[in-house]
Amino acid sequence: MKTVSDYFGSLVFDDRVMKATLSGKVYNSLKKTIDEGASLNPDVANAVAEAMKDWALANGVTHFTHWFQPLTGITAEKHDSFISPAPDGRVIMEFSGKELIKGEPDASSFPSGGLRATFEARGYTAWDPTSYAFIKDKTLCIPTAFCSYGGEALDKKTPLLRSMQALNKQALRILRLFGNTDVKCVRTSVGPEQEYFLIDKEMYEQRKDLMFTGRTLFGAKPPKGQELDDHYFGVIKPRVAAYMADLNEELWKLGILAKTEHNEVAPAQHELAPIYTTTNIATDHNQLTMEIMQKVAARHGLVCLLHEKPFAGVNGSGKHNNWSMATDTGVNLLTPGETPYENAQFLLFLCAVIKAVDDYQDLLRLSVATAGNDHRLGANEAPPAVISIFLGDELTAVLDAIENDTPYNAAEKTTMKLGVHVLPKFTRDTTDRNRTSPFAFTGNKFEFRMLGSSNSIACANIMLNATVAESLKIYADRLEGAADFEATLHDMIQKTIKDHRRIIFNGNGYDDSWIKEATEVRGLLNLRTTPDAMPHLLDKKNVDMLTAHKVFTKAELESRCEIMLENYCKTVNIEALTMVDMAKKEILPAVEAYAKELSDTCNAKTAAVPGLACKYDKALIAKLSTLADEIDTAAAALESASNKYKTIDDITEASYMIRDVILQKMAELRVVCDEAETVTAEKYWPFPTYEKLLFGVR
Repeated sequence: MKTVSDYFGSLVFDDRVMKATLSGKVYNSLKKTIDEGASLNPDVANAVAEAMKDWALANGVTHFTHWFQPLTGITAEKHDSFISPAPDGRVIMEFSGKELIKGEPDASSFPSGGLRATFEARGYTAWDPTSYAFIKDKTLCIPTAFCSYGGEALDKKTPLLRSMQALNKQALRILRLFGNTDVKCVRTSVGPEQEYFLIDKEMYEQRKDLMFTGRTLFGAKPPKGQELDDHYFGVIKPRVAAYMADLNEELWKLGILAKTEHNEVAPAQHELAPIYTTTNIATDHNQLTMEIMQKVAARHGLVCLLHEKPFAGVNGSGKHNNWSMATDTGVNLLTPGETPYENAQFLLFLCAVIKAVDDYQDLLRLSVATAGNDHRLGANEAPPAVISIFLGDELTAVLDAIENDTPYNAAEKTTMKLGVHVLPKFTRDTTDRNRTSPFAFTGNKFEFRMLGSSNSIACANIMLNATVAESLKIYADRLEGAADFEATLHDMIQKTIKDHRRIIFNGNGYDDSWIKEATEVRGLLNLRTTPDAMPHLLDKKNVDMLTAHKVFTKAELESRCEIMLENYCKTVNIEALTMVDMAKKEILPAVEAYAKELSDTCNAKTAAVPGLACKYDKALIAKLSTLADEIDTAAAALESASNKYKTIDDITEASYMIRDVILQKMAELRVVCDEAETVTAEKYWPFPTYEKLLFGVR
């Protein structure tokens, strides 16, 4: 039987394969491109293409595709076979460097936010040599960037690579000032923790809301939810365990470092966490992970739900983004060391992050803004929409000492005493963890906890990289011209702490008093919804910063703002139309049918025994009739609001209507429908209830 080490990465054209199939000269040239960002030699591309083709054919592959990440939120691919006609009527298998480097998908068929007109169809995909090619479904997938004929980025990969380049440039300036000349590259690393729900496929197919929107638009609270906390880290059910085992194997074949799996808090909710890796590769891997999770689920008669809030009343699903910076020499720049108070380099990089998060709260918030995530943020299972940083007691004390120019008394390391002699002793961490913080320091990285489970991690990491690059640039500009490096460094760190202390909060982010303090006392932003957040992308300070670092052009920013707002509006409107459809065609007929049965029963009873009160029957008939009228009225109001929304041309105004009117009308319709569910006989209810969905997989 093959072990994991035998098949791990077997479907990836990785460093091992390149070493074995490329000449030393070609391999070294390609590695220089990958590791140092050197320009790619065309001759190298031809040699790589030939080796890649031979390797793919040996693995049973017949087609290749440029695999890219357009602004739809999912991946895209167009398959071409390796076959070329031979003079004798047969075919030969060919793949050139030109085909490897460049593809030409139709750019007019993807969201562009006005960057491209419908008739302007040409677009390009460009090979990203820093991300390994892989085999999926007998097709060679080549990770690529996607741009228009005019060079505008139409994807999430291109700005991500630009942001990594920007941070690398500024981080190297800082390291040189500290006398470090060995480092050639600074990369950001990410490990995204992926939460998801698993439900039975047959039940899924009986619910239009799940099929059309990914979440339940109706559903009364079941007798049991997550109140007992008995699902979290609980025994994994056999059917789920089989799914997880299958999923791990598929991910490991693709070189994806799936590490941890467990039950999450809500019934039917689970989590998969990888070992963190370079940001652009982590982004590719997370997109692949989400796709494969859904494919593997289908093989097991399951459906994997990635929506941020598929069920009301239980925890939603997030994607914690564990972010750090590391050198090509293996040094994590966010590791405090044994004496963080004396570690000036660490303190400067830490301050760069603090400054970035405070200065650009709006960019970080809008980077995770979606219709789905709006349901999750601010609930008691997710961070609030207000951004703050958790540093913990130790680092906070260090910063206090620097700010006030007072001695720092390091916290003593203590041994945990559990009162049982046979249990091993271990050292307690000097700082606790805070699960309520949107942006928490966890020892050598920051955990950005606001991302939604269906989000591409590219958007959040673009903004993290760019904003930290800006902080580092400001620091480097000051330090490079300083007469006294150490004094300037101390003053700059101290000033950052004083100016940005408001963003640091180590308390309970779920407490309402914190939101009041954050907004009214500290002046932090509370951008509750996507329409509140997204327009800030075009604020002058944000446009100036992002264009200065060449992460986006102004036109690209304008297009993305429009695309995201349009996506928000379309998503919610589809939900509204689905609700109207289900209410009219499924829920109302069910309520009426049950009311008829009760009426027939009541009439039969009074005919058999004249004078019977039939109080229960009559009260329930009256209740159902009233609810039916209320459902009809609420559905009509929602449909009318949806029709009015369609007449609004301005996307910002349309998003406000969605936020203020459509969502409110949807909530009103749901309330009466959910109440109807609680008084309608089970046999009449037209689709599976929460208790069946949440507890149906065993």
